[in-house]
Amino acid sequence: MKIPYVNLKKQYQLERKKILKVLDKTFSSGSWVGGDEVLKFEKNIAKICKSKYCVALNSGTDALTLSLHLLGVKKGDEVITPPNSFVASTATIVHLGAKPIFVDVKDDQNIDENKIEEKITKRTKAIMPVHLTGRMCAMDKIMKISKKYKIPVIEDCAQSILSKYKNKMSGTWGDVGCFSAHPLKNLNAMGDSGYLTTNNKELYNRVKSLRSHGMEDSRDNIKNFGHVSRMDNIQAAILNFRLKNIKKIITARRKNLEIYLDHLDPKKIYFKKENLNEYNTYHTFVIQVEQRDKLKEFLKQKGVATAIHYPVPIHLQKASKDLGYSKNDFPETESQSKKILTLPINQFLKKKDIIYISNLINNFYK
Repeated sequence: MKIPYVNLKKQYQLERKKILKVLDKTFSSGSWVGGDEVLKFEKNIAKICKSKYCVALNSGTDALTLSLHLLGVKKGDEVITPPNSFVASTATIVHLGAKPIFVDVKDDQNIDENKIEEKITKRTKAIMPVHLTGRMCAMDKIMKISKKYKIPVIEDCAQSILSKYKNKMSGTWGDVGCFSAHPLKNLNAMGDSGYLTTNNKELYNRVKSLRSHGMEDSRDNIKNFGHVSRMDNIQAAILNFRLKNIKKIITARRKNLEIYLDHLDPKKIYFKKENLNEYNTYHTFVIQVEQRDKLKEFLKQKGVATAIHYPVPIHLQKASKDLGYSKNDFPETESQSKKILTLPINQFLKKKDIIYISNLINNFYK
C-alpha cells in the first residue's frame, strides 16, 4: 500500500473535464493580468471570509510583505512573531530591514500570547501571529495587547482559510489577514497565488495600488513606487472553481482527523485537541512523538509519506545568524522541532488508509 502525503494528481483527475472548460473560457477571454475572474475571486473571498475587502495577490508571502510595508514597518523596527513558522513569515520582516522578535509557542504550536507583552519595546511596529496547521491563535488576548499599545496586528493566515476562533473568521481579527493559495493549501491554485483581507478601506485602496506598480487609476498615474504582485486571471479562475468545494474539503479533513483520534493510541502520541473556542481546518495534522525520525523512516518503508513542519526553527537557520539568537532561546519550539511529524490528512484518504497508518504507529511503539 502506498499513501501519499498530498494527492494533487488525484485532485486534477477528478476535476479535469470541468477545470479544462474553465481554463478554455479564461484563455478565450484574452484577459491574462487582472480581469473579471480576479474581481469575482475578491468578492467571493470577502463574502466567505466575512471581511469587507479582499485583494488578490501573487502569493501569501507578498501579502505579508505588502501588509508590513503599508503599516509602516521599516529599517530598525521590530515585529513580534513565532520562530516555528515557515520561513516566509520571518523573511518578509527581514527584507524590510526590520528585526523579527520571536516569542516561543505553546503546546498547540501557536504563539504564546502570554509572552508577547514582555517583548514589546518602543521599536515594536507590528505583531504577526501565525495560525499554524489551520488552528487559530488566541486572538482575543492578542487584540487586547494590540489595543493597549496601539500596535497593529497582521494575521499570517497562510494555512487557515475558514478557521475560526470564538466564532470569528481567520483574517478578520487583526488589521490585515494574509493568505496563501499555494498548491499544498486547502484552497489551492495551480501555481503561486495569495490574497489578503481587511476591513480597513484605506489599507484596501493602498494595497490595490501597491500591488500594481503603484498605479492609481491608470498606468500613467503613479502615486507611489509599488510592486508587481498581481494574481493573474488564470489562477483566479481556478480558485473560483475550487472555492465552490472548500467547505466540503474542510469537512472531509475534519472527519479524517476524527478517524485518526479514534484509532491512534493517545499514550503513544501527543496531539492538542481543539477546544470549544476553536474551529480548525487542518491544513496539516501534526502529532508529537518520541523517536520521530525512526518512526518517519518506518512509515516510509510501509508506503506512508509524511512531512515535518518544521524540523529547523527559524532562529536556528543559517539565514538567521545575524539576528542575535542562539540555541535554547525558545525551548518549547526547539523541543517540538524534534518531535513533530505531519501525517497525511488530505480529503482523498479513505478510512482504511487512516486506520492502516494509525495501526502502524501504534505497533511501532509496542
